[in-house]
Amino acid sequence: MNTSKSYRSAFFTITSLFFLWGFITVLVDSLIPRLRDVFELSYFQAGLVQFAFFGAFFLLSIPAGFILSKIGYKKGIILGLSLMAIGCLLFYPAASYRAFSAFLLGYFTLASGITILQVAANPYVALLGTEEGAASRLNLSQAFNSLGTAIAPVVGAIFLLSDTVKSSEEIEMLSAADKEAYYISEASAVQMPFLFIVVFIALLVIAFAFIKLPKLIEDSPQGGYLTLIAQKPKILLGALGIFVYVGAEVAIGSYLVNYFMHMELVDTIKETPFMRFLSETLLGASLEKKDGKAIVGAFVVFYWSGAMIGRFVGAYLTKIIPPGKVLGIFATIAILMITLSISTSGLVSMWSILAVGLFNSIMFPTIFTLALDGLEDLKAQASGILCTAIVGGAIIPPIYGLLTDHIGFKTALLLIALCYGFILYYGWSKRHKETN
Repeated sequence: MNTSKSYRSAFFTITSLFFLWGFITVLVDSLIPRLRDVFELSYFQAGLVQFAFFGAFFLLSIPAGFILSKIGYKKGIILGLSLMAIGCLLFYPAASYRAFSAFLLGYFTLASGITILQVAANPYVALLGTEEGAASRLNLSQAFNSLGTAIAPVVGAIFLLSDTVKSSEEIEMLSAADKEAYYISEASAVQMPFLFIVVFIALLVIAFAFIKLPKLIEDSPQGGYLTLIAQKPKILLGALGIFVYVGAEVAIGSYLVNYFMHMELVDTIKETPFMRFLSETLLGASLEKKDGKAIVGAFVVFYWSGAMIGRFVGAYLTKIIPPGKVLGIFATIAILMITLSISTSGLVSMWSILAVGLFNSIMFPTIFTLALDGLEDLKAQASGILCTAIVGGAIIPPIYGLLTDHIGFKTALLLIALCYGFILYYGWSKRHKETN
């Protein structure tokens, strides 16, 4: 009974971290359209923001596993949270001095902290109970991650996208006093949300300094990652599944605002009573004084909240249906939604791409637990490999941005459809649990 209570307490404690990094990861997406305007970037250059953010997973996931084995899980959490706070603080001088390189450093530092948390938290939740329920538990934790991602777009639309960013030509036409006032206002719009996040992280650090967590993840066995891959080569298929999933999800989320602006949906939203009502409700203000990016950006909440709803549902579905089969069905529908968005325009195209979020929902936790299935004491090592594959979020969005620069948003979406095609294959191949 005590063990059950201890596991339940640990589950809810760790789940708070899932919420935090979900919220921050999507808030990063909200900054991309703003940075593109401020620094007058191409879509490819804007994709470098995600390269800096998710590149940390590639560089630090395996070292994070080593660090955790040396300093312990609890201290690792505190280290990860501290790095996240430092990353958020770096946005303050980056905004003040309008330095794109400083923003990239802030993103990388922030993601470094998230990496440390991810490497341990995912397998930790998977181990808090029976192996048969691992996919369901991780889907439930990831549902709270999605709660954070659902709230973040509204926060981003209100605080980061509401004001109109002036071009370099418009700024040069301002007087010295007006230019200074504009720079201060522009910097404050970015600084304040992240300062609040720093305060929240500080409270979490204090909380984790005093709580006790059951020790479930032992030191990794000898042999290293190459030995693990040699013994269990199918872990690479799981890693590739994580790579294309994170890349596809982030690519869509990062460019939704620009995609909607490209389709000139601002006027359509204003002229459609129900859409206008939704936008004004989400933004809490009349649309007349809002920038177009904020008006369309508010609807990104449906992309991420769809993932939240889907994960609560998925926690149940993966209990009663083989997780691989659920994964294959969701990937198939995601492909159909992308195809519909490509082949249509206006609100149909908008809502079909937003619907992909609902079917993204169970993909990460389900791929993750299917890849860990049957690995026993190798799970901690395998987690490092799987979290390294999160680098897909650094690779695929810039490629999608580059394709968009040359062939347009809709044709570039074929790349994303291919990513879900692999996930469909992986889910079908794992529809019956395997241990090899």
